[in-house]
Amino acid sequence: MNKPSTLADGTTASSKAHERGNQPIFQAIFGEAWEKLPRVLGRHYANRSCSADRVTVQGHLDVMCRGPIRLLRPLFQSLHLIPLINETQVPVTVVYESHLDSRDFSLNRTFHFANRTPYRFYSRMRQLAGDEVVELMRFGIGWRMRYLWQDGKVILQHKGYLLNLFGCFIPLPLTALLGTVHAEETALDYSNFDMCVEIRHPWWGLIYGYRGRFTISEEP
Repeated sequence: MNKPSTLADGTTASSKAHERGNQPIFQAIFGEAWEKLPRVLGRHYANRSCSADRVTVQGHLDVMCRGPIRLLRPLFQSLHLIPLINETQVPVTVVYESHLDSRDFSLNRTFHFANRTPYRFYSRMRQLAGDEVVELMRFGIGWRMRYLWQDGKVILQHKGYLLNLFGCFIPLPLTALLGTVHAEETALDYSNFDMCVEIRHPWWGLIYGYRGRFTISEEP
């Protein structure tokens, strides 16, 4: 039988959840794996549904893009999607916010690129069923994924793209054009975790990615 993962303070992700009346949004998404998350990841995903919870993390990311995806930069900028810019050690702040009227989970990312105005990338997470989640961006464009606890990491596993049209999710055959997304988060200690995101195209290989380290600076 697997025991919950612990860090230096001897606690697990579930310890804070039991102190609250309402469960964190991601407790239902991770299911039984929630009990195994290291404390920093439990703090990272502490937002409760239908609340004003807010968690802020700050860090630095190395951002890269190459190949044909660079041709989409004007489109991505107009849609406020991922920043198609090459730069290392970019200061980034991410605010995770709950909503009083829903179980959704919002991410407000601000990238502070050198000699540029701050670049903001906003998205909203919504549970579909079990560990399946959709990340919704502007104009209803969405990335469908699974949230997994595997090999000591949180893994976001690609399940395709979709369009949210008046509450109906319509699959979009964009994987061949945009590639497959893969993301991981790894706990380091009580307040720090590493993360990486990669997009791999079936023809051109790794065309986009960012990786770096974050520190939790604010929590409910």
